Amino acid sequence: MTLRKFAGLGALLSIVMPSLAMAADEVAAPVLNSGDTAWMLTSTALVLFMTIPGLALFYGGMVRSKNILSVMMQCFAITGLISILWVVYGYSIAFDTTGMEQGVVNFNSFFGGMGKAFLAGVTPASITGPAALFPEAVFITFQMTFAIITPALIVGAFAERMKFSAMLIFMAIWFTLVYAPIAHMVWSGNGGLLWDWGVLDFAGGTVVHINAGVAGLVACIVLGKRKGFPTTPMAPHNLGYTLVGAAMLWVGWFGFNAGSAAAANGTAGMAMLVTQIATAAAALGWMFAEWITHGKPSALGIASGVVAGLVAVTPAAGTVGPMGALVIGLVAGVVCFFCATSLKRKLGYDDSLDAFGVHGIGGIVGAILTGVFAAPALGGFGTVTDIAAQVWIQCKGVGFTVIYTAIVTFIILKVLDAVMGLRVTEEEEAVGLDLAQHNERGYNL
Repeated sequence: MTLRKFAGLGALLSIVMPSLAMAADEVAAPVLNSGDTAWMLTSTALVLFMTIPGLALFYGGMVRSKNILSVMMQCFAITGLISILWVVYGYSIAFDTTGMEQGVVNFNSFFGGMGKAFLAGVTPASITGPAALFPEAVFITFQMTFAIITPALIVGAFAERMKFSAMLIFMAIWFTLVYAPIAHMVWSGNGGLLWDWGVLDFAGGTVVHINAGVAGLVACIVLGKRKGFPTTPMAPHNLGYTLVGAAMLWVGWFGFNAGSAAAANGTAGMAMLVTQIATAAAALGWMFAEWITHGKPSALGIASGVVAGLVAVTPAAGTVGPMGALVIGLVAGVVCFFCATSLKRKLGYDDSLDAFGVHGIGGIVGAILTGVFAAPALGGFGTVTDIAAQVWIQCKGVGFTVIYTAIVTFIILKVLDAVMGLRVTEEEEAVGLDLAQHNERGYNL
């Protein structure tokens, strides 16, 4: 009787154990999380909303009326161009990790492989994320929106004077040789150059804002000043558009920063909170700095302060605490105000819409202060124990990005200028790019 019991138990185990093993495999397999997916879908839409219509309106209101359509057209064209280049090879350059090894510097530390070119292998069933929780297609689109807004930001530096054809070719080459490689070095993971250095860049202070700001500075210097600058008044033609655009950027930035948590979790919630705090502090910091310096606060000033705060908190959003965000925002607002006004006048470069003064400088301020306020000792949520060492790492990351971007951007622009010319003629500039480049008017009275 006992033997028969053991024989029966053995038979039962032979049936149950494979089922248990299969169940364990099923549990271990990555499972899509609908909450994370919903948040990432929302964040993706918010970041695209930042460029069209947010940035298009923000920039469009600041130029003269004869150039409003040219600026908006550039934002829309860049959105289309970069979307296609991203799926053809950009995503692969940025995020293919083939040949990468932690601590080893090789070609793939700078430039991703081509294993994901044309989105090879991506299906509706492909999932990704920190714990493989949402569709890879959503991650691809989310990162695409970052790739779109970065070159679009550069438009503000050379507004009102660059040929549309030259702009398109410049953006395609710049995206290929500057944006995608920098994104790879910072975000691709172990083996990426700046990743291995330990550079903290949660949502794009280095990849997006320093990158775009420095490229914009180089572009406006290479193209030269607008005709009549700085003696001819070139006041914004519709600050209402600019304020609406700034408001759209403010709202959309929650997708930019909180979405970079890649999950609907506590990090995303804190990123949202610190983004709001830093932005509010920077808006007030710029406003009061301008009020004290010029006697009156301006609508353009507070809108610019909003963007400066959004930029500065971007690299810190995943690691800084509320009080650290307050300091970062306040410092960024004041520093960006003086760089976009006093420094620009002193050095004499014509950064039309302050792409460098707000994005370049704001990105630098935020990147460096991330090394300070990510420390738990100062209320942060990072792993920084040696603040001085992390600040040095952040400075190295900033320095590398500035030098790499400046050199490559300069070379691209000089080659294009020699081959096809970058700038519209004086007559076209006087008429306005809306008519000269697109045969349209923004306003028909």
